Amino acid sequence: MNALLTVFDLLLTLTLLGLAVVTVTSREPRRAVILFIAFGLLLALVWARLRAPDLALAEAAIGAGLSGALMLAAARRASGRKIARADDVKAEDAP
Repeated sequence: MNALLTVFDLLLTLTLLGLAVVTVTSREPRRAVILFIAFGLLLALVWARLRAPDLALAEAAIGAGLSGALMLAAARRASGRKIARADDVKAEDAP
């Protein structure tokens, strides 16, 4: 049983590190935010494994939930502005 938990902890750690690298190196804002939410949920699982349920709940609610929703809204607005700016430039260049 102890060896199985050690393997689970190692797998969780490697997944968390890999997810962190992919999140930081992602070029698309929406994908990065979704990966950040997944990172927060896995981090909540880590806190639960460390027997810190208060931190696990806070990470899931604030880190993954609230922050993720706010960042998704910001990414949506930022991509909308890029499209609007590209249309403005095309309209200005037209004779």
